[in-house]
Amino acid sequence: MSLSVGIVGMPNVGKSSLFKALTRKEVDCANYPFCTIDPNVGVVRVPDERLELLAKMSNSARIIPAAIEFIDIAGLVKGAHKGEGLGNQFLSHIREADAIAHIVRVFADKDVAHVSGRVDPRSDIETINLELIFSDLAIIEKRIEAIESERKKEKEAEARLSVYKKIREGLEKGILANALGLTNEEKALVKDLNLLTLKEVLYVFNVDEEKLSEKDYTAERLLAEFGLRDILGDNECLLISAKLESELAELPEEEARDFLKEMGIKESGLDKLIRASYKRLGLATFFTTGPKETRAWTILRGMKAPQAAGRVHSDFERGFISARVIYWKDLIEAGGEAKAKERGMIRLEGRDYVVRDGDVCEFLFNI
Repeated sequence: MSLSVGIVGMPNVGKSSLFKALTRKEVDCANYPFCTIDPNVGVVRVPDERLELLAKMSNSARIIPAAIEFIDIAGLVKGAHKGEGLGNQFLSHIREADAIAHIVRVFADKDVAHVSGRVDPRSDIETINLELIFSDLAIIEKRIEAIESERKKEKEAEARLSVYKKIREGLEKGILANALGLTNEEKALVKDLNLLTLKEVLYVFNVDEEKLSEKDYTAERLLAEFGLRDILGDNECLLISAKLESELAELPEEEARDFLKEMGIKESGLDKLIRASYKRLGLATFFTTGPKETRAWTILRGMKAPQAAGRVHSDFERGFISARVIYWKDLIEAGGEAKAKERGMIRLEGRDYVVRDGDVCEFLFNI
C-alpha cells in the first residue's frame, strides 16, 4: 500500500520550499506566483527508528523503509476554478492522492510577496477550500445530470444519485464533503470520483522559525490567535517552518539532529508531517526482518493477517496458513528470533488475527 499526499496552498506560502526539504529534490522556488508549472513528485522514506534496531539485531544486508509520495502543484488563487492563475488545471494531479496537506502562510517576510498583499491565514484557507469545492461541484453536477438523463435507473444508480445530491447540497453551502458525516457505504459509492473535498486534510501552518522554539506557541494558540478553529473542524494541525526545514535538509543527518536539540525542538516538522499523515489515514506498519533485509510494510489499521500477508506477496494471501508473530520490542529484548523461540515468545496466529502496528511477522503459506 503506497501513500500519497497532495500539497496545496496559495502562491508563495512555502509549498515548494517544503517540498524541496521533504524530498531534497531541487525545484524552482523563485519568489513569484505560479512558479511551479509542472507538478513535482517526490518519494520520501517514513522515519522509523524501529527499522534500524531490527536491522542491527538481524544483521540485515539492507533496510527498506515505508515511503510516502508527495505531489506539489502550482499555487491556487481566487477564481482558479474559472481559469484564474495556473493552479486549477493541476488539481487533477492530486485527485488520486490519499490525503491533502494544506500549507497556510503565517510567517512574515517583506521579501516574499503575498499574492493578496497581506498575510491572512483565514482568508487563504477559505479561498483554497472554495476552489476545491467548486472543482468538486463541477464533477458532481455532471454525474447527477448523467444519472437523471437515464430513463431506467438501477437500484445502485439511485443510491449513487442520493449521495451525489447530498454532497452537492453540502458543497453549495460551503461545507467540505469530509465534514458531511458520510457513512462508509456512501463513501464507497463516490470513491471513483476522487473528490478533493472528501480527502483527509492536514493543515500545515508555515510559521516564523523562532516561533517553533517557544514552548507555549502551540497549534491551539495559533488557531485562537487567528480565529481558525471553526473552519478547520477536527482536521489535524501542524506548525512547521519551511525555511528551517530547508536549512535542515542541507545538513548531514547528525548535524541536523544537533541543530534541532539546540533550538529545543524534539523532531523536525517533516517527520511530524509524515507521522500525522499516517495517523490521519489510519495506517499502521508491520515488519519483516532477516539477514537479507529488514522491511517496513504499510497496512490499514484493523487489517487481518491474510491481507497483511498479501502486501508482501499475493501468493502469501491466497495460500495463507498462519503467521508467526512477535511484537518488535519483545523481539529486540529477547535478542533475536532463536532466543525468542526458546522462550516461547513467538505466537502462531490464524486468519482472524488483526495485525498490530509494530508486529514482526513471518507468514506460512501453501499454494
